[in-house]
Amino acid sequence: MGSLSTILRHPDEIYPLLKLKLAIMRAQNQIPLDDPHLALCYSLLQNVSKSFSLVIQQLRTELRDAVCVFYLILRALDTVEDDTSIPMEIKVPILLAFHRHIYDRDWHFTCGTKEYKVLMDQFHHVSAAFLELEKGYQEAIEDITKRMGAGMAKFISKEVETVYDYDEYCHYAAGLVGLGLSKLLLASGLEILTPDWKQISNSTGLFLQKTNIIKDYLEDVNEIPKPRMFWPREIWGKYVNKLEELKNEENSTKAVQCLNEMVTNALIHVEDCLKSMAGLRDPAIFKSCAIPQIVAIGTLALCYNNVQVFRGVVKLRRGLIAKVIDRTKTMDDVYGAFYDFSHMLKTKVDKNDPNAMKTLQRLETIEKVCRENGDLHKRKSYVNGETQSMALFILMLVPLLAILVFVYLQDLSKIL
Repeated sequence: MGSLSTILRHPDEIYPLLKLKLAIMRAQNQIPLDDPHLALCYSLLQNVSKSFSLVIQQLRTELRDAVCVFYLILRALDTVEDDTSIPMEIKVPILLAFHRHIYDRDWHFTCGTKEYKVLMDQFHHVSAAFLELEKGYQEAIEDITKRMGAGMAKFISKEVETVYDYDEYCHYAAGLVGLGLSKLLLASGLEILTPDWKQISNSTGLFLQKTNIIKDYLEDVNEIPKPRMFWPREIWGKYVNKLEELKNEENSTKAVQCLNEMVTNALIHVEDCLKSMAGLRDPAIFKSCAIPQIVAIGTLALCYNNVQVFRGVVKLRRGLIAKVIDRTKTMDDVYGAFYDFSHMLKTKVDKNDPNAMKTLQRLETIEKVCRENGDLHKRKSYVNGETQSMALFILMLVPLLAILVFVYLQDLSKIL
């Protein structure tokens, strides 16, 4: 569940962690054993993304199956794109034809590593599950897979030079996922689409993708046999001559300034994300969409002004994620979480940072939207100070010690 020292520093996360553990166990028990293809899909999903597997368990069965298969198909497509060992003359045709492969019960392609290799080796089971979905779901999944494969093929031989290129790549990699999920929700009959659904669905995908690109800098730039480079030259070129130079210790100051500009760029999409979530009607769909967005704003707050992005892994504590999952029930909860993490990020802004003014303006806009639309007075803060956590720890510790002393005295009286 997490290291003991971390848990003791954040005792308010103990109960949510226990609830998360139980939820994971329940999710494993909900795997549909009567359909071998679908059962394997849920098993694969738990291996490639435990968090996403947990989030979608709350959806109604038919929609949950469609989202599970959709996610695995796009994850497989992404695995082909990410594998830098595949020659371009082999990779590009696979990406362009992937939307046809999903109709082939026998097709699979060995690539990737670890759980992703298992997914690719077992992909024929995913195709079989896809063919069992309702036609409306199939058409939505095929359309997005075709467009995403074409976009990925385009960027195989094209570098991300400008911010426009960056937005275009993120559209193909994740914006289309947002559009696809909106289509699945429409096909389910549980949600309706607003006139601006394409823009806000795209923005929700871009926000998640940009967060991942920011936090995964070191992993991507160290990729073997060759690095994956998604940060736009238009931004990093202001600070270094080569993207990989940001990880060099002598460039720490410039690297952090570049990082802060990347985070500031990602904040552009927050208003659309909030608008998208506010328009959802079904509670289970709302929760499944809101949790990843809250985790994303929390991750950006953690990454901002943090040189550790260029040294190792930066991610939210498991306990904090458990708290997000436990607390996220209404739009007020979402506004509260975005307000808290925006405020946390705001406290880290260095007035001497080249983009400080722009960052602060965007954060103030987010805070204003949260204050005007959400009831923030009754919320429990996601960002507890050390003093508050210690006070809570002591409050929990006192009755525990009292119980231990009582048990000890009872045993002692028996001896004496």
